[in-house]
Amino acid sequence: MAILIKTPEQIEGIRQSSRLAANTLKMIEGYIKEGISTGYLDRLMEEYMRDHGAVPATLGYHGYPKSSCISLNEVVCHGIPSNDTVLKPGDIFNIDVTTILNGYYGDTSKMYTVGEVSPAALRLIDVTRHSLDLGIQQVRPGNKFGNIGHVIGQFVRSKGFSVVYEFCGHGVGIEFHEEPQVEHSARRNSGAVMKPGMTFTIEPMINEGKPRTKIDKDDGWTARTIDGKISAQFEHTVLVTQTGVEILTLPDE
Repeated sequence: MAILIKTPEQIEGIRQSSRLAANTLKMIEGYIKEGISTGYLDRLMEEYMRDHGAVPATLGYHGYPKSSCISLNEVVCHGIPSNDTVLKPGDIFNIDVTTILNGYYGDTSKMYTVGEVSPAALRLIDVTRHSLDLGIQQVRPGNKFGNIGHVIGQFVRSKGFSVVYEFCGHGVGIEFHEEPQVEHSARRNSGAVMKPGMTFTIEPMINEGKPRTKIDKDDGWTARTIDGKISAQFEHTVLVTQTGVEILTLPDE
């Protein structure tokens, strides 16, 4: 499968959807506190997306039952929101949303905290956020996709953490998941060449302990760290421009 080069019209559609996804994450910040269920947060985000003319891409995707992924503590990704999962002090968690607006996809995620969080957890979150920034700095015409994963992997390992290799970023915009796969740990100068008009996610998942994950057998979705240690993730949808990169998943000021 070739990597799609989007037209200016498609890019504008992806830009609008991406901004809505980012605004959804900004909106939900005001509702995050101890005692709130992840199921409640999920319902609020779905309502917000629909009020703005969009639908959640995850709902019904390969049977996924909810409108977002909310992954707490040792859950790496694809945590299913539930009325039974209630936020408590010390929790760290990722919310991942993808909007479909006028047929175009925007995909983003970020970390949140509840109450007093351990210094070790805050450090993991900080390293993960910075690793995404380093990956985005590699996005420009003529560079190779492997250099995104190369800089992320080198930085994360230098800080004593590990990079999840079983999940990766991906092309996005016209479909939920397109080519290429964007690895977060990769050999230098490997992979395809970036060209203007490509849109894709960078979404490093960084673990406190071992890099491997295991999927819960009961739901077939929830991916946890193999050793029960905590995990963090940040994600942006980006566009390769003529001169560098545009981050599409930034909220309105």
